[in-house]
Amino acid sequence: METEVAGIGEGIWRLSTFVPEVAAPAGFTFNQFLIEADEPLLFHCGPRGLFASVSRALATVLPVEQLRWISFGHVEADECGAMNLWLADAPEARVVHGRTACMVSLNDLADRPPRALADGELLDLGGRRVRWLDTPHVPHAWESGLIWEEVTGTLFTGDLFTHLGRGPALTSDSIVAAAIAAEEAFQASALTPDIAPTLRRLAALQPARLAVMHGSCYAGDGEAALLELADFYERRHAAAVAGA
Repeated sequence: METEVAGIGEGIWRLSTFVPEVAAPAGFTFNQFLIEADEPLLFHCGPRGLFASVSRALATVLPVEQLRWISFGHVEADECGAMNLWLADAPEARVVHGRTACMVSLNDLADRPPRALADGELLDLGGRRVRWLDTPHVPHAWESGLIWEEVTGTLFTGDLFTHLGRGPALTSDSIVAAAIAAEEAFQASALTPDIAPTLRRLAALQPARLAVMHGSCYAGDGEAALLELADFYERRHAAAVAGA
């Protein structure tokens, strides 16, 4: 398995590994994102088993040791399994996440003390401005959160909009139907009353680009895509409550 590198925006790189054995026969992509800046940031670490391939791919853009920040949505193997391998190869890098993840897990798991951000707190990378957004239990995990890059209008959506297959790195075609199909298959989201309101809060950012962890990234009306996904989850939550 080789990791492919593609630009999805000015100074934003998608590092994507297609694994045909996962969710066969369609297969599944595992994406990490590099934000180039004075202090480069990697969003998603990938699992340990993909570290060699992903780090080689990242090194085609910049030396791994130049990384300064490492982040991810929540504590799962595909999001942070390789965290300490990145910290070892990038000795000046530091993990950055929300306060809940740091308190519950990362203060212990990370080989160097992480930086904890409050909901809405800004991290200035130098040329790029990343804002941490708490999204507890959306799509799952208490400590879940996302990052919003203000300069390019890119929302890094983590597991939101997950879809199967090996599509293009960036598409202007809607990914909502494919994301709904994947959710119906996996049922991976926590159906809390907060899921639709959280998605609508994200929609208010009016992102021009959605950087998706599993599947193609999307360039277009990110607000409309998030609102459509919110409507789906609202219906699904209502049906679950009615059937309880």
